[in-house]
Amino acid sequence: QVRERLKKQVAEMKQKFPGFTPGLAILQVGNRDDSNLYINMKLKAAAEIGISANHIKLPNTATEAEVLKCIASLNGDPAVHGFIVQLPLDTDKPVNTEKITNAVAPEKDVDGLSTINAGKLSRGDLTDCFIPCTPKGCMELIKRTGVQITGKRAVVVGRSKIVGAPMHDLLLWNNATVTTCHSKTSTLAEEIAKADILVVAAGKAEMVKGEWIKPGAIVIDCGINHVPDSRTASGKRVVGDVAYATAKEKASYITPVPGGVGPMTVAMLMQSTVESAQRFLEKFQPGKWNIQYNQLTLKMPVPSDIEISRSCIPKPIDQVAKEIGLLPDELELYGQTKAKVQLSVLKRLKNHPDGKYVVVAGITPTPLGEGKSTTTIGLVQALGAHLHQNVFACVRQPSQGPTFGIKGGAAGGGYSQVVPMEEFNLHLTGDIHAITAANNLVAAAVDTRIFHELTQSDQALYNRLVPSVNGVRKFSEIQIRRLQKLGISKTDPAALTKEEISSFVRLDIDPDTITWQRVLDTNDRFLRKITIGQSPTEKGFSRTAQFDITVSSEIMAVLALSDGLDDMKKRLGRMVVASSKKGEPVTTDDLGVTGALAVLMKDAVKPNLMQTLEGTPVFVHAGPFANIAHGNSSVLADKVALKLVGKEGFVVTEAGFGADIGMEKFFNIKCRYSGLQPNVVVLVATVRALKMHGGGPAVTAGTPLPKEYTEENLQLLAKGCSNLSKQIQNARLFGVPVVVAVNAFKTDTKAELALVVQQAKEAGAFDAVECTHWAEGGKGAVALAQAVERASRTPSNFRFLYDVELPVVDKIRIIAQKVYGASDIELLPQAQEKVTVYTKQGFGNLPICMAKTHLSLSHDPEQKGAPTGFVLPIRDVRASVGAGFLYPLVGTMSTMPGLPTRPSFYDIDLDPVTEQVNGLF
Repeated sequence: QVRERLKKQVAEMKQKFPGFTPGLAILQVGNRDDSNLYINMKLKAAAEIGISANHIKLPNTATEAEVLKCIASLNGDPAVHGFIVQLPLDTDKPVNTEKITNAVAPEKDVDGLSTINAGKLSRGDLTDCFIPCTPKGCMELIKRTGVQITGKRAVVVGRSKIVGAPMHDLLLWNNATVTTCHSKTSTLAEEIAKADILVVAAGKAEMVKGEWIKPGAIVIDCGINHVPDSRTASGKRVVGDVAYATAKEKASYITPVPGGVGPMTVAMLMQSTVESAQRFLEKFQPGKWNIQYNQLTLKMPVPSDIEISRSCIPKPIDQVAKEIGLLPDELELYGQTKAKVQLSVLKRLKNHPDGKYVVVAGITPTPLGEGKSTTTIGLVQALGAHLHQNVFACVRQPSQGPTFGIKGGAAGGGYSQVVPMEEFNLHLTGDIHAITAANNLVAAAVDTRIFHELTQSDQALYNRLVPSVNGVRKFSEIQIRRLQKLGISKTDPAALTKEEISSFVRLDIDPDTITWQRVLDTNDRFLRKITIGQSPTEKGFSRTAQFDITVSSEIMAVLALSDGLDDMKKRLGRMVVASSKKGEPVTTDDLGVTGALAVLMKDAVKPNLMQTLEGTPVFVHAGPFANIAHGNSSVLADKVALKLVGKEGFVVTEAGFGADIGMEKFFNIKCRYSGLQPNVVVLVATVRALKMHGGGPAVTAGTPLPKEYTEENLQLLAKGCSNLSKQIQNARLFGVPVVVAVNAFKTDTKAELALVVQQAKEAGAFDAVECTHWAEGGKGAVALAQAVERASRTPSNFRFLYDVELPVVDKIRIIAQKVYGASDIELLPQAQEKVTVYTKQGFGNLPICMAKTHLSLSHDPEQKGAPTGFVLPIRDVRASVGAGFLYPLVGTMSTMPGLPTRPSFYDIDLDPVTEQVNGLF
């Protein structure tokens, strides 16, 4: 009857909450036959009722620490509602059983064995605890007799923590007068004779005689004992603690052994699991996070970013992780406010539906920026803390170069920030440093290989590349790949011919074709052109080279576009560093460095978890340049976030620079490789930038804005809306609805803001709304969040702009004409030569990543608005084969920024008292 009732309850639960199933975990240590039998009974009962039961089996060599680690993982798993440790623990190692049972989370301890649950039962908190299954089953049996428990005299024989002691408490709080007897009780028969209700759990065969029992008593026999019996095949039979044959003549109700209390114990385990699942549903909606949001205390005027960041006390990052459904073993803590997330979460959630995917882009900006990052954070704070949606922000990690150079921090601004901002801006978890190390290892390998090939014979190179170790020569795995690439199928180093040895050892790199540069995460203009190899030990081999800033490294782009550790390793191996003198591409795999790069990057591939001022989760992961690379945060962060937010949740990510650059690359490169389809584009616009596009004076960082920007000028603004209209059209080229976020500044007038909203709607935006999230946090972006919600419910007919199989020149022309407004393109001789080389090398089918100015839709930063009819000059084309794109260069640009006259590091220092970082802004 209990099982049928539970089966019905579970079916109703599943119907009311689609996709939800009560979950039971059974942890076994060792391989005892009796434990295996009991577990199989529990698994069978769970399957019959509709409970998802998971049997975790550790070997008998498991240590206490290993058992506790497993328990911690199950405690944190939201799919597990009931959790038991099968006793006894069958292990060769010293293990404290009580420590193990107490490690089970009380809210999942359906065996009721933890000290907390025992304490609550002892105090009478019966509705707020789990009761051990055997006493619970006994009480159910007693109640089923229909006999009133209140006022009855009850005797419990046995005082174990599993049955006797909790049975005493359970009868007591059901208003019986209870006596507990045990092995030291001298008047056992006399006490039993007084019992209206008798529960025996002494573990001694037929200890209680029938003549001791009060006529009409209820007798519950919990004992399981084996006694010799020559009549059975096994030579023994099972009996209880009560002499059943004589006791049944006096008792009004009695449980047989076997077949009495045993099945009820299993049924009560199932009942407690279902009760735990019901409590979970009362507290949490499946797919809905139970998240604690931080309340902002808004001040006017708005304080500095660092002051606001300091005024917020972030939640411990492990609390954030728990709130969003991450398990403890999926988290690697880096202090209290940041953590890395294991990619195993993708495997665990692979069958979960993705949430809705939103990309934040912008109109063509001023040099000051128009607040895309701030809007991204404001939007997620509004969706989460104010509209109570599951929502994740996915943003790029900033480079330390701009942080100490001219820009300062990059964590958003005002009351829409990632916190703590100093953690966000300085080092984070070391991903950029890992990229620096990996990149420079490749650079060292390139020059070293050239040096050794210039100074050694084929045989000498071969002897060093494939050395004899203890008399045995053996190719490494990466060398086998090199041989296969050369068409050599031999695996015995002694079997290669002289010609094959020469092909194997000589990459024959042409120094003039080297495209791989060293990197540093610091703005240092004096490293833009250097000479290397001037030491006498390099025997005259020197060449001109350069340093780039780390975030421009192809390894950063690889990290951002990788789909996992294996995919990243393959991409790292495909990176082309130069060409041979025969014109063949030389890769990092040819250099033998792929495995080492994967080792250096194995932690960097995991997304970094942080939070906003209002307590919504943020992934900060990867930060590729938005010109020579695609300018978007990582595919992996987006994929993990989309699984965590669930079907109705939102993931908001940001595309670098204007929509013509970052958004176009987001669609044509990032979405092409990730397979993800966006639902909404949020296009950020400001009155300031639109006035600039209308013909306003130049805007320069560090100087006051001219009066045209601080006084109402509707004519100038209306003219500049041509840029807004073009960027809306650009987004709609991809079939995705556009919501315009008008990022309001205090100098904007109501008429100006209303004009931008009107122009945006007339240009085809799904909606356009004024936002004040910089000054008000999520509250100031609620209207934007509501518009995004509505837009996400409309069909998204997402499509790519071009087919990658088209010729390289055709793909460039499509972007130039459709996105920028050009009439045509012009390839300079060097660019045409590169197109021919890359096509011949088999890279012609890669997507295109245009590297041009972000300050204009054209190639000329002085051309504002929405210019048309211009010819786009392509001066060069380069390849990031590992990342997976070709990048045409439009105009001249530096990949190593310099420091201004007064760098921002003048203001950065440690507080002498608190040791906090001051001066970030």
